[in-house]
Parts: sequence; structure tokens; C-alpha cells
Amino acid sequence: MEEKPLPSGRGAYFEGWYFKHQGEEGGLALIPAVHRERKGDWSASLQVITPWESRMISYPIGAFSRWGDGVELRLGESWFSKDGVYLAVEEPGFSLKGELQYGPLAVPGEDIMGPFRRVPHMQCVHGILSMSHRVDGEVELNGRTLWFDKGRGYWETDRGRSFPKRYLWTQCSWQERQQVSLMLAVAHIPMGLGSFTGIISEIFFAGESFRLATYHGAKVVRWGEDGAEIRQGRLCLAAQVLERHPLPLRAPTGGSMSRTIHESLFATVRYRLWEGERLLFDHTDPQASFEWSDAAQ
Repeated sequence: MEEKPLPSGRGAYFEGWYFKHQGEEGGLALIPAVHRERKGDWSASLQVITPWESRMISYPIGAFSRWGDGVELRLGESWFSKDGVYLAVEEPGFSLKGELQYGPLAVPGEDIMGPFRRVPHMQCVHGILSMSHRVDGEVELNGRTLWFDKGRGYWETDRGRSFPKRYLWTQCSWQERQQVSLMLAVAHIPMGLGSFTGIISEIFFAGESFRLATYHGAKVVRWGEDGAEIRQGRLCLAAQVLERHPLPLRAPTGGSMSRTIHESLFATVRYRLWEGERLLFDHTDPQASFEWSDAAQ
């Protein structure tokens, strides 16, 4: 398979892939990424997040490569693909090793960015590679074993120059009477001389897909560090944060991983979705992921 080269040029750039794994005995998120500072210097990194700790491991850019459609990745001795991940990370005071296998991916039918994918010079472009898939296997993190037996996975990607200065993001998958997977992001989007509040959300529920987005007329009723409420026609989505356990992560600013944000891999969030007067679901989950960041604060 032919290796896919990194983007040419010298301007600020980053690209990262977010792999989330939920299981009855815990959770694990992995973020392999590449970043180019404004002067043109490349580097790579892997961020590891659990409910109780986070860690960033830095790599020279030569340790990174990718193939095919750009989602078959190698970083150091670790591999990431649509079939699963193989982890082999050893450095002073930190060890991560093991293998997780993925079941069939649930890929959205349309690009989550819609027509905004074609807008040039977007600060950050988002993509969803799988809303939900089965996860099996185990990894050992600093001597602690994390088991995933019929767990659930989620996979997304971002690329651009910088994360938005103000944004909210939440994601969760659960199984009650139906399999449900949900992602919601609200962000301050600079555009030309102005800006706007952008919304993207994808919900898989009872065999249907619901898309709420700015380009479909979605509007923010409220949003902040305690959650958000979004309306689009007859649809209303509310995410209420009840408890957070934030851990520091590094995020890109001008291609450099110099910004600190905070993510709760496992927060407690109440999700509700209405279609008109009909409540489609009301679910509170202690394994919801949540980020809120406001660089102005």
C-alpha cells in the first residue's frame, strides 16, 4: 500500500485522530497527531487519556507514517487502523502495550462538515470516521490491565491550524432498548472579518440517523460549561453536564501543541432528544466524554 505524504508548504498545520474506547471496566482514548509550526518544523505526538490520568508522548516526525486513505497510521512502534490498534509505547515512567480489535465501523452517510468542507482556510475541519463499533481486547497501562469485551468505540479526526478559541464537544455511546451513539460540537468559528457559532451533531438512534447542523438551520438556545441545547425545526437536543472529571490535554494553536484544554473522558451527562412534543430518549450516562474550552477566560 502506497504511503500518503504529509501536506506540503510551511504554514501552521495539525492533523489528529481521536480513538475512544468504552467498556464495562473502564475507558481509554488515544490521539495520535502530527503538527507543523508556522516556520515549517514538523513533529508528532500521542496523547493517552483514561478516566484518571492523561499523558502526552512526543515523537520525531520520522516516527510517523500513513497509508491508503490516510487512516492507516504508524507512530513509533504503534499502529492504528479501521481494524483496531496495536500499542507498544515505552518511556521512563510510562508503559502502554496491547491490542484492540474493532468490529465493522458505522460511518455517517454524509460528511459531517457538509458544505463547509469546501470553504477555504477554515481554522479547523472535523470528520467522523465511525460513530460506533465493537471493541475487543486488552491493553496494559503502567501495569494496570484494561479489558474490553464487547466494548464500544468511536473514531473522529480534526485538521487545520488551531482549535476554536471557544468550543463545546461531547460524545457517548450506550445500549438500552436500542443502540445509541451521539456526538455534538458547538464552536466559535472565525470567518472573514466576522465570526459565527457553528453546530455539528450526529445521532444514531433506533436504526435512524439524525443530523443537526448550522447548514441545516440548527440554532443554539444555550451553551456553556454546563452543556448545550440545540434546536432545528422539530428537533431539540439537550446535553446537561452533571459531573465532570477534567484532565489536561494539549491542543494546537498555530500548528504548535502549546494550548492546554481539559477533557473529561468519563463525565456524567444527561442527553435528551425531542421530535416535536415526542421525547425520543432521556438518558444519563457516567461514561460520556465532554470538553469545554474558552481561551478568553
